[in-house]
Amino acid sequence: MARKLEEINAGSMADIAFLLLIFFLVTTTMDTDEGIVRVLPQATPDGWVPPPIPINERDVFEINVNANNLLLVEGEYVYMDQLEDLTYDFLTNFNNKANLPEMIEVDQAFCNEKISGIHNTIATTPNMDETTKKFYEGEIKYWESKKQAVEIAGKFRTLPKMAVISLRNDNGTSYETYVQVQDKIQSAINRVRNEWCQKIYGENFTDLREDMVEDQEKIKTIRAIVPQNIVERQPNNLGSY
Repeated sequence: MARKLEEINAGSMADIAFLLLIFFLVTTTMDTDEGIVRVLPQATPDGWVPPPIPINERDVFEINVNANNLLLVEGEYVYMDQLEDLTYDFLTNFNNKANLPEMIEVDQAFCNEKISGIHNTIATTPNMDETTKKFYEGEIKYWESKKQAVEIAGKFRTLPKMAVISLRNDNGTSYETYVQVQDKIQSAINRVRNEWCQKIYGENFTDLREDMVEDQEKIKTIRAIVPQNIVERQPNNLGSY
């Protein structure tokens, strides 16, 4: 007579499988593309144009990347490993070159003069609309941040307000090249910021954390001294140059 096999109780197997699934979901990490952090300017109402501010050609650092991933910086071919140093020179202009921004000397008197001038513009402009008024109030905050930086760091040299790094890629530029260019630009900015942070606080700016209360004032000061003004223009067909 054949022996009857006992059935395996599988009632708890579903519970075990569910617990294992929860365990792996909680403990497993996934690699993600974080992208490039940029602080974008606030949008302005449609049809509103801020008051015109003259821009000198020397205050614009032009970087173009074509479909062949070749760099044209200020009208000249450069290699990728040259880009950081060229950007650093633009941000500092230690040698006062005529083709680079004319750095401004910022001290308390200079900031007070700027702030007073803006207040005077608001006071003497009749029927100023709220949008324009908010623009000028933003300008006041800009110069107040510089003034606060002077109180901590003393007199400093910085870029004129309208100095920008202008980046344009071709529609065919590879993503890898795009990221490399962004990295070189950011490395140059961090290099200047680290120098100032070492001078004032004895530590690197890149080691500061925005979620740490004790670092927030330091970050604000260094950003006021070394602004990050990057304009990414609409991709275009730049050709092969």
